[in-house]
Amino acid sequence: MDVSRRGLLGMAGAVGAAGALGVPGGGAAGAEPVLTGLARLMADGYAELAGQRVGVVTNPTGITADARHLVDVLHADQRVRLVAVFGPEHGFRGTAQAGASEAASRDPATGLPVYDIYGKSGRALADVLTAAGVDTVLFDVQDVGARFYTYVWTLYDCMRAAALADKAVVVLDRPNPVGGTRAAGPVLERAYASGVGLEPVALAHGMTAAELALLFNGEFLVDAPARLRTVRMSGWRREAHFGETGLPWVPPSPNMPTPDTALVYAGTCLFEGTNLSEGRGTTTPFQVLGAEGVDRRWARAAEALELPGVWFREAWFTPTFDKHAGRLCGGVRLLVHDREAFDPVRTGIGLLVSARRAWSGFAWRPDHWIDRLTGSDRVRRMVDAGAGVAEIAADWEAGRAHFARVRERYLLYP
Repeated sequence: MDVSRRGLLGMAGAVGAAGALGVPGGGAAGAEPVLTGLARLMADGYAELAGQRVGVVTNPTGITADARHLVDVLHADQRVRLVAVFGPEHGFRGTAQAGASEAASRDPATGLPVYDIYGKSGRALADVLTAAGVDTVLFDVQDVGARFYTYVWTLYDCMRAAALADKAVVVLDRPNPVGGTRAAGPVLERAYASGVGLEPVALAHGMTAAELALLFNGEFLVDAPARLRTVRMSGWRREAHFGETGLPWVPPSPNMPTPDTALVYAGTCLFEGTNLSEGRGTTTPFQVLGAEGVDRRWARAAEALELPGVWFREAWFTPTFDKHAGRLCGGVRLLVHDREAFDPVRTGIGLLVSARRAWSGFAWRPDHWIDRLTGSDRVRRMVDAGAGVAEIAADWEAGRAHFARVRERYLLYP
């Protein structure tokens, strides 16, 4: 393998500090470069994978700091025996929309078999791991810090399945792009478990994938824990947002184009549970919300809440697909002006509250998907009863505080 200029770039993140949208060129001057788990695995000569047949769970985000994909890098290196690729939601190549994946295939670049594991769990997933002939499941996917983003639950399912199939799991860590100083929002109640949340975790968990894997093993998989190893990052600080890491941003899913999208996602994705568009089919998904028939009164009502760190402006847009496709929608655009003060979950609740008050056409999805997203029926019922943001947030505080205490045991970074 070539470990000269390109190899060292891949290990040390020397592409340059990333700007506000994750584009190389701006970042914390003089800061220690962030080395991902992949970079540290490479720098250590792949010692964690020695003598093992490896299958990797990844997607387009599994890259080095100089933008090479780990499947290409590992396949080309004689020290690694890579035998399979496993695709999560959206697929290995990231082409599928929400709730979908890519069919099983063969990677044209490497000839490796690609297995679709989205939605598989338990014995069915264990059988896939066995059929693939792997000894170790390697996980390297960029998360965005929200409980209902499904990649962390693919990791959870892989850990359970690996225990059943007697396989090891190695997690290569990556930054939480919105930081990790706090946990926010309601904690899932198990009665509302689904593919967007399987265990009692806060909506904005403030953890990395490796930290969550440790928490899963220590709290939820205690009867049959995975043989888990984690490869930590170096240089990452919990208060850092993605633009400060010096790493290139690759959209983790089709509607997550920038780190700014990730910043608001834990709150505005709640609109998946309503009849309003969450901005899919626009160039700024999750940063613009609305529906046909909404007018400027919603933006005024949202602004009147005086939520910290964010401004609201009226917005007009026409989605190209998904809800209200091809129709002119009125609504709200979020403009985050203070990332430290901004709380995405409280903001999302404020937008639900103000939308219901300002627009007579507001409705929940008939399947009450909002309950899966928030983790119980309590938010929906309180919004319907006319509760305000502070009252709704107070209702989940005890659960959030308990999760925050449990979470502390598994944090890897200052």
